[in-house]
Parts: sequence; structure tokens; C-alpha cells
Amino acid sequence: MSHREVVVLSVGGMRFVTRASTLQQFPESRLARMLNDDDQAFKLVNGEFFVDRDGTLFSYIMDFLRTLQVSLPTDFSDYQRLQREAEFYGLYPLADLLSQEHLLKPRLEILEVRFSLQETQAFFRIFGSCSTTVETLAEQITVFTGQQSGQSWNSPFPSQKPLVPLPLERPSHHDLVFQCGTDYTAGDQFVARYVSIKPDNRKLINGTNVLGLLLDTLLKDGFRLISTRTVSREEKVECYSFERMKRPAGLTITVNQTPGSSGVAQAKRSQVQKGK
Repeated sequence: MSHREVVVLSVGGMRFVTRASTLQQFPESRLARMLNDDDQAFKLVNGEFFVDRDGTLFSYIMDFLRTLQVSLPTDFSDYQRLQREAEFYGLYPLADLLSQEHLLKPRLEILEVRFSLQETQAFFRIFGSCSTTVETLAEQITVFTGQQSGQSWNSPFPSQKPLVPLPLERPSHHDLVFQCGTDYTAGDQFVARYVSIKPDNRKLINGTNVLGLLLDTLLKDGFRLISTRTVSREEKVECYSFERMKRPAGLTITVNQTPGSSGVAQAKRSQVQKGK
């Protein structure tokens, strides 16, 4: 049967069509031996290999063979059952990965926004359990500063003078600090700070407007608002807490083939997409 290019399998009543080369990714596996009539558990019926196993879990097996990556849904929970299926098919590199559930399970990510409004200035502090998410937000948020006269500081349009971008304060990898509004300097001059949050192109000076845009940005990015509380009534500090399920880093199997060998597999992490 090794000459077959296209192979059809019926697993638990579900039909799968694939290439023989896909099933031969791991030459010592039972799926590879099946093509040579070398395993009695796989019966050839009307040109299809019949397998009395779970068809839904086999779809993950096929995805793994096609991509050499372990990528499971966020709500997936059948790690032990899928591990048993991988062992049944002789895919031991996959079974070894599935035994390490902590590498594959999604993690709960927490993010907190603290907001303080003091006269004509607003102060923001963002803390996140995932440093990658905080880094992504730091790339999205830009603070611009410029001087204006007292008569025009609350204008909805920035001063005609060029605005200078300011670096955000980063007390640690897990938080960032910025502010907006105006600060009195001398005479009728004010230092104005505007905030822009990508992909929105507006430059906002009003703290309440910036807060609204920031919260909307987080909600669109998959976060869920779980609580709002007042941290300090004297300093008028409000705290907004968010959470979301963060997908784990992808795990990729690297197969090193050498002449006369049956293949050596090694697992490695693929890069995590920022903010995911």
C-alpha cells in the first residue's frame, strides 16, 4: 500500500482524506506502518482504512501531522484522552507534549488601569500580569506635549506649534505610567499633554475622554471588565480591573531526518504573538 498518494481514513465514523507523506511524518508510528499493511488494528474496507477510535480527537492528530504544531482551542480540556490517542497511534513526541498540560493550557491574564483626575490633569497607571501585553500597549500609546496660551489650552484642536512626543514612564516590565491635560508654568502659558492610542488617530487632552478610549481599546482586544472600585477617595483614584484568557505559546515539533534513521523529534516553543 506504500504507493498510495491519497489515503482515506474512517475514524469513529468521521472521514479524513490526506496524503500518505503526512501519515509518514513519524515512520515508527502505527499510522505509517498502516500503509504497509503492518498493523492489524487498521482494517481496509472499500478502499478506506477503518479505525475504531475517537474521530473528533483524531482531527487534532491530523492537524498535528500536517503542521507539526500543537494548537488546541482555548476551551479544550481532554488532554489525557488526546494523550492516550497519541500513544495509540505511536505518536510519542505528541504524547510527551500533552503530558505537560501546563505548557498547553491557556492562562488567565489580569490587567489593571488606575485613573486619577486632579484639576486640569489626569494620571494613568497600567499594570498587567503579562509583560508582553504591557509592551504592546506602550507601543500603542503616545503622549505629545507642547505649550499653549491660557486662552486656548482647552481647545479641541492641538496648538499650531509642533507637538513633541514624550516617552512613557516604565517603572517595570509589568506597568506603564502617563498623564494628559495641562500644567501651569508662568504667565498665561500652559504645558499641554495630549494622548493618542492606536489605531485611533485623535490626540486627546481630556482625561475622561482618554480613559474612555483606553477602556474601549482593551475591550476590543478581548479583555473583560470584572470590577471597578475607588482606591483613594482623597486622591480620587479609580481602579478598573480586566481579565482575559491568554493562549499559550505555540509548541512546534522539529523532526530531524538522517539516512537510515526513523526520525528524531524535538519540541520547541514558537513565538507568542503580542497581546494574544
